[in-house]
Amino acid sequence: MFDGIITTPSEGSVQGSPLSPLLSNVVLDELDKELERRGLQFCRYADDSNIFVGSQKAAERVMGSIKKYIESKLKLKVNEDKSKVAKSDKVKFLAMTIVNNAIAISKKALNKAMEKVKELTPRRSHLTLEQTMEAINKWYQGWGSYFKMTQYPAQLKKIEAHIRRRLRARIVKQQKKRRHLFHKLVKRGVDKRLAGKTAYSNSQTWVLSHTRALEQAFPVKWFTKRMGQKIFSNLNLPGWFGVKEWVKLT
Repeated sequence: MFDGIITTPSEGSVQGSPLSPLLSNVVLDELDKELERRGLQFCRYADDSNIFVGSQKAAERVMGSIKKYIESKLKLKVNEDKSKVAKSDKVKFLAMTIVNNAIAISKKALNKAMEKVKELTPRRSHLTLEQTMEAINKWYQGWGSYFKMTQYPAQLKKIEAHIRRRLRARIVKQQKKRRHLFHKLVKRGVDKRLAGKTAYSNSQTWVLSHTRALEQAFPVKWFTKRMGQKIFSNLNLPGWFGVKEWVKLT
């Protein structure tokens, strides 16, 4: 639609169409074969491709020669703004990155997931905790199924822990008075002294959600068994590092 008028294009395809990956495979099949012929390691999805070499000098040489091949042989235009030579841990591909020869979820994708959790778990909501968890699980089922390709399950555990903390914060917020929070904690099996120290402290909601008393009253088991929280970090898939091993992202 241009200036409010609907027109039918005579060439090209709609951006974002499911036809795009198929057309890319048809057009770029020749590029794949050329990269294989040169013995280069690469990964491509649709028109997004990463080529891996051993040094900066080799990368710049390959960048120049492949760009020339694409533009002269395939008659395609290389997007200069999206093309660069960089170390693998500074490049994201399908929301993943490579750090120390291992696959990890990119920093941008992790931050986006944290924002999504925040969106799904507002402090005030007309939804019950069960309904909120159902909505979270619906999102996390798809997100976790894709991103479990990471070799660092600690990244998945971080998202799962953030979900629990957000919900603990809501539980705290729902207790209108400090004494209500105290009775809630005691009812959940927390020692009275610890419950009192926590409930009557000067700490605000977010800080309280990460205290020993709240985590004791609403432990991981409560969320997984009682609330049905979906967990991926405990799958122990082949190629995964230990769940305590963290990866530093740039």
